[in-house]
Amino acid sequence: MDRSSEFDKMRHVASLELMMEWMPSPYESQEINRLTLAHFAISGLAILGAIDQIDKDRVINWVLSLRALPKDKAELEKGEFYGFHGSRSSQFDRHDGKDLVPNGSHLASTYCALAILRIIGYDLSSMDSESIIISMRHLQQPDGSFTPIHLGAETDLRFVYCAAAICYMFNNWTGMDREKAKEYILRCQSYDGGFGLVPGSESHGGGTYCAVAALRLMGFIEADILSKSTLGTTINVPLLLEWCIQRQGVNGGFQGRANKASDTCYAFWVGGVLKILGAYHFLDKNALRRFLLSCQSQYGGFQKFPEDATPDLYHSYYGLAALSLLEEPGLVPLCVELGIPSPEIV
Repeated sequence: MDRSSEFDKMRHVASLELMMEWMPSPYESQEINRLTLAHFAISGLAILGAIDQIDKDRVINWVLSLRALPKDKAELEKGEFYGFHGSRSSQFDRHDGKDLVPNGSHLASTYCALAILRIIGYDLSSMDSESIIISMRHLQQPDGSFTPIHLGAETDLRFVYCAAAICYMFNNWTGMDREKAKEYILRCQSYDGGFGLVPGSESHGGGTYCAVAALRLMGFIEADILSKSTLGTTINVPLLLEWCIQRQGVNGGFQGRANKASDTCYAFWVGGVLKILGAYHFLDKNALRRFLLSCQSQYGGFQKFPEDATPDLYHSYYGLAALSLLEEPGLVPLCVELGIPSPEIV
């Protein structure tokens, strides 16, 4: 089979099923992110319409076992974040002198946990979300950004997005100050129209998606904003649209930054922004599909670049997500703002 012209759905299903049961040795260094890797595999199977291939009860029990829980309500005011751990190893207590200091749960791991549960049909309204929502407020910084753990770390648009997605999935916005988060996002728009991960930084495809998707989830921009009589926000939409369109290269793929090579994942990150803006029809869909299929591995999954030797879970998932945006036959549509297949269709 010529992998550059046909989408090999069953090979992708087999590859992700294998990843669910046996993680290759190169992923050992990413053990701390096991929940994120599971999110890519499970969500990928859902896009492929193969979600029934997994044991849903087993997955639910495993995900819920990674949750951090406070001893009582008084613990919620001490500043620790009670979300989800990224793996079993991060639940272990570590010794710091005489005291036991628990490793912190993580905002991105919490997003991945809730995304998995939502995709496989777990009713999030049945979960006691109070400890997650209340403790998440401690992670928001005075400038509106979020740190991913209570012990302190980098702050950028990735974690603003995770916080917005968590609040959206719980339908409870008391976990963040939306106005402060919006102001932070707006400060991240660069002179060329894209968004950097932090104010004043270079425009980046992933950061731009996080900015636009978060604003959409928070209710600050409308769906298909280009068709509206008012833009309803202070972002420079025409300049943003121009920046996104310029990211598609002559090979049909999308780059994440100016003067970089086209990369499988940005077909989703930048393509998702165009979808949210109601401008997806402006890209060259046929050229993008050809690029994505040129990154399709003979082993199943997708590579970062056409010339790479082996696929990886991250690019495999976002390659499938990008093809879903292109409405590839046999793939489940996405909830673009959440970056996951639509649960009502799955």
